[in-house]
Formats: sequence, C-alpha cells, structure tokens
Amino acid sequence: MIKSISNFKRICAALCVTALLGTTAIWAQIEGPKRGIAPIASTGDFEVAGIEVNVTGNNADDARRKGWQEAQRKAWSKLYSSRHGKGASLSDSALDNMVTAIVVEEEQIGPRRYVAKLGVVFDRARAGQILGIKGVARRSAPMLILPVMTDGGANFVFERRTEWQRAWALFKTSESTIDYVRPSGFQAESLLLNAGQIERRGRGWWRVIMDQFGAADVLIPVVKVEHSWPGGPLVGKFTAFYGPDKKLIGSFNLRVTGENAMRRLMVEGAARMDGMFQQALANGRLRGDSSLVVQEEVLEEPVEEEAPIMDESDMGGEIPETPITPLSPPVDAPVNNDPAPAPAPKSAPAPKSAPAPKSLLPKSGPAPKSSPTAFNDVKIQKRPARDKKGNLAASHRFAA
Repeated sequence: MIKSISNFKRICAALCVTALLGTTAIWAQIEGPKRGIAPIASTGDFEVAGIEVNVTGNNADDARRKGWQEAQRKAWSKLYSSRHGKGASLSDSALDNMVTAIVVEEEQIGPRRYVAKLGVVFDRARAGQILGIKGVARRSAPMLILPVMTDGGANFVFERRTEWQRAWALFKTSESTIDYVRPSGFQAESLLLNAGQIERRGRGWWRVIMDQFGAADVLIPVVKVEHSWPGGPLVGKFTAFYGPDKKLIGSFNLRVTGENAMRRLMVEGAARMDGMFQQALANGRLRGDSSLVVQEEVLEEPVEEEAPIMDESDMGGEIPETPITPLSPPVDAPVNNDPAPAPAPKSAPAPKSAPAPKSLLPKSGPAPKSSPTAFNDVKIQKRPARDKKGNLAASHRFAA
C-alpha cells in the first residue's frame, strides 16, 4: 500500500512538470525574441525614393539644405517623367509647398559636404493637379500577404525579423492597385501564419484566417537567398504565388553587391513583385476565391400582407354601409321564446293551486308522468303525499 501511494505521487509530480514545461514552451514561442515589424500607414501621397545627392556648402547645415533642395528637384523630375514620359522643372518655392517630408535613407555629413540617399514625399492634392491625376484607380479585393524568406535552408515568415518582411512592412501601398493586408507578426500571429501554412490546401483553416484578417484571398511572395561567399554578392530568386493552391504568377532573379546588399535586394524585389501582382490583376488572373468567403445563412421570414384601407375617394365619394347580421344561436341549444316570469313578491306567499274537479280528471289510465327535464314553459307536477297506510293526505282526499 505504501509503495502504491509513493508511485502515485511520482506520477503526479511527473505530469505537473510536463504540463509546466509545455506551458513554458508555448509561452516562449509566443513571446521569444522580437518578431515581425509593424507596417507603416500608407497615405495617398507620392513618394520618390533612392535620390542620391552629393553637394558642398559653407558649412554642414548649408550643405544639407542644398542637398535637400537638389533632391526635391531630382525627385519631381523623376515623378513627372514616370507619368508623362519626359521631365519637368519647377521653382524651389513651388516645390517647398508640395513636399511634405524628406526620408533619409543614407547620409554622410562633413564640415562642408553632404552625401546622402534621400526619399521625397509630395502632397497628393497639390502635386496631382500639376500631374493631371484625377479620380481613384480601381483596386483589388483585400489580399493577405505572407512574405516567405528561405535563407540557410530554413523558411521564415514571422518567426524572426527578416529583411524580406521589413521590405513589405515599409512598402508604400498607396500607388499600388493591390489592396494589401499586412499582418505585423506580433503575439500569436507568428504561430498562426508560418511557412507551413502555405502548404495547406484545406479551406477550413484558411477561412478562419481570411475572416480574422478581413481578406478575400492570399498572396505569397517567396524569396530564396544565395550567398556566394561571406561579404560577396547576393543572389535572390523571387517567386510569386497566389491563393491557397499556390498558383504560380511569375518569377525573376536579382543580384546585388556592396554595402547593405541584403536590404537593397529585398526593397528592389518587393517593388518588382508588386508590379507582377498589378499586371496579374490587370490580366484578370487575380480573382476572388468563393470557397474562402464565409457566408452566413439568411433566414427569410414570411411577411403578412395587410388589407388596404379604403377611403371615400376610392369608393367614388361614398362609403356603403354594411348591414350587421346578429349571431345565430347554436343549433343544438334549446330556444326559449317566452318572456321570463316576473319574480313573486317576498311579503305575500304564493297562493296554493285549487284542486282540479273530479270531472276534469282522466277517467281511465294513470296520470302522465312528468319529464325529469323541466323548461321554463313546463310546470313540474309533484307526486301526491300518502301516509303510512297508503291513504292520501288531507289535501288530496277528494281524489280517493
């Protein structure tokens, strides 16, 4: 008995330790290192990135100011030529009124020199009037994007922070015709959206994901990075898939060398991948999958139609009077047409009825028996009283 109790305690202790370790492992998977990058809010403004400047000035501040003005002029010429095929120039004061932000990608500041790579953001309302852009372009249905990166033989989505996911988080989606739904990868999203999810073909779990993120379908941009040697050029093989069935849209390769090669490779790859998605939308290849939409059943209740109310105008000015028919009594119920008898006064007793003369009585045959059921127009006859010997009472002796 003592041995069995001790074994039971050991089993309980082992189960408790296993449950604790399992809970710790799950919590570590959710918390763990920093995962995912929150996407930036995309506005409708025009952004021109990758503008390189190299200017000198009287001091560092003067060199930076001149560098930013030169970046505005180059960015406007690039933006105008992308819309109309040729460049155009504006005064610095007009550009200052249209520019809303300067994005510093890289910069080196010297005592009298400024070398940088900048991005310029133009206000859409003011720049659109000069560019001749009116209306809103047709956009796709909401598309959930799952950027998968293969590096060193392992696949990553939100398990750790990658340059591929960063490129899509910082991508400006305002100029794209694709309505991207970009998850951040925080908390349980790193467990829900992983590299294994793109291999599932069943629609049940995909419907749950689409309903949670408010998307109609999924886009899967995949990149495989190949390192030539440490510090050498990088080769990225990009492939675009669409839908839970991984329908192939297209692929391309990029090769980048120099500093920040990985980040520049991913930024350029995301821009070209977006162009492939837009081209597929224009060709009609990106269509919503009806099997991913959760439709609630709508129960139709019958509607009772009310009779129209007629007024005098509908009846030619007069409303006919409908005769009222009294309700007829039931067929089986007895009908009493006689008036109800007046109640007798309480003070005066009811007079006794005089005995009928002998000549009026029937000569032969017994008197007819009274019916047990009495109505208002039938008087109940009482049987004459007799004594113990069978003689009639005093009030009925005349009939003896």
